[in-house]
Amino acid sequence: MFKEDQLKKVLLETKTVGAQELDLYLEEAKKRNQTLEDYLVSQKVIGQEQLYQIAANYYNLPFINLKNETVRKDILFLIPEPLAATHKIIAFNKTDTELKIATLNPTDLQLFEFLSKKTGLEIKIYLTTPESLNEVIKLYHKGLKAEFQELTKDQEKTGEEAEGGSKLKELAHDLPVIRIVDTLLEYTILENASDIHIEPTEKEVVVRYRIDGVLRPVMTLPKSVHAGIVARIKILSNLKLDEHRLPQDGRFKVATNEYKVSFRVSIIPTYDGEKVVLRALNEQTSVISLEQLGFQRRALEVVRKNIKKPHGLILVTGPTGSGKTTTLYAVLNILNKPEINITTIEDPIEYRMPGLNQTQVNPKIGYTFASALRSFLRQDPNIIMVGEIRDNETAEIAIHASLTGHLVLSTLHTNDAPTTLPRLSEMGVPAFLVASTCIMIVAQRLVRRICQDCMESYTLNKTELAELEKQINFALVLETLEKENLVTKKQTKESLLFYRGKGCKKCNQNGYRGRIGIYEVLNVSSEISELILKNSPAKEIQKMAKDQGMLTILEDGFIKSKSGITTIEEVLRVTKD
Repeated sequence: MFKEDQLKKVLLETKTVGAQELDLYLEEAKKRNQTLEDYLVSQKVIGQEQLYQIAANYYNLPFINLKNETVRKDILFLIPEPLAATHKIIAFNKTDTELKIATLNPTDLQLFEFLSKKTGLEIKIYLTTPESLNEVIKLYHKGLKAEFQELTKDQEKTGEEAEGGSKLKELAHDLPVIRIVDTLLEYTILENASDIHIEPTEKEVVVRYRIDGVLRPVMTLPKSVHAGIVARIKILSNLKLDEHRLPQDGRFKVATNEYKVSFRVSIIPTYDGEKVVLRALNEQTSVISLEQLGFQRRALEVVRKNIKKPHGLILVTGPTGSGKTTTLYAVLNILNKPEINITTIEDPIEYRMPGLNQTQVNPKIGYTFASALRSFLRQDPNIIMVGEIRDNETAEIAIHASLTGHLVLSTLHTNDAPTTLPRLSEMGVPAFLVASTCIMIVAQRLVRRICQDCMESYTLNKTELAELEKQINFALVLETLEKENLVTKKQTKESLLFYRGKGCKKCNQNGYRGRIGIYEVLNVSSEISELILKNSPAKEIQKMAKDQGMLTILEDGFIKSKSGITTIEEVLRVTKD
């Protein structure tokens, strides 16, 4: 399927239709709620094959009808099924040096480069039709179906014995199982997913990926392959094959010339079998700068000023998966100099950074955040990074370390910056210690970025405005947008332009691509320290911080949605308490 702009360009520049004719077709397609391509084909203005042949000539590419081709299974499987279905691409022939692929999107250069590196072959691109491509995609199911049936037969033969370690080991080394697991891991890396969920149900196995913070179903597999997949993952991560009743945790690495990814594995027993979750950590991901993370100018100034202080406690807060560790590493990247001794204690080590002394907790042998922190203080550090303050003991040692001339960076699970200060008091840390050591708190969330290839503007109608005003104090948000010169006082609420993605091939039709942070940065000034000493509630601390120029997470989110970086829906999704 072509993007509308792409198709219009092809039709006009090849003189297939005139400009007036095209406007008429676009109008008719809109009335029928169809894409231009669907309208032209369904109304027999032009045949699908003819349309794609014209496009092939336009892009100076050969055209192929895959219905006339016999595609060998070994060639087909060079491109994993999820990749073929998502990106509409098929490997249909090859020589010793060349791989012939048929696609609907001849401009997906990043994918062609990936396939060339993966296969070691030169890629020859052909254009085909959606109809013929979908026919070949069905072959995947036939090929895998036969392999699944073979797997099922093997399991029926072994019967109950399959529960035993040796039978499971056999199953884990079966080619179809290896292929399925390899495909799952490969797809994770290519789609930049952070997690894979392999979930057994009564009759099948559902595979979901977390991409840009949102879980998406990717494929459904027969229940018969579940035992083999779990066994394969257990072998890779060195876990007990015959343990099905207790949770297990492990890890393994996948490394090639192109990537090095570490997978953290968690397996838990559920009613329908063992559920597996794999967290992917790309070890070659370079640490990004504070500017790239999405800090506003004033917030960035506060961060830069506070991280230069020789001692004190800096906290980054937010729920799991809100990018806290990435922010801490962006700060450490600035502070990382040969004359500075930096030590980190993490669970697990997510980024490797030269120049840092990085250690990982191991509760099984009593190596916890608290015990590691005690040892660190004997290592003459300037800066200590503690992955998370989880209990009173860790909080107290971190506070005392910051009192005795160290800069301590850590994370905490709170919803916003002001509630972090009372939270430390709840953990048993005396208010005077919090007031004298805490120098800055950064609260954050991650929102999905609008795909820049299909972004469109729109205004809110009365119903949407009423719904929005029920959820947030929109008048306060408008005041902030005025201060940031994003709206004028004369503008009505109805005339405000916001943005969203229509959905295109580059963003898999969901309108988003990538993520960015939204933040509130609380500078612990002398006035805020006084409020902490008085055990003032979080609301009073927030009011004082706002008076001193702090933007709340919601306000920062609306600045980014008004600037075309994210959508209102995303901001509301991540800021709901």
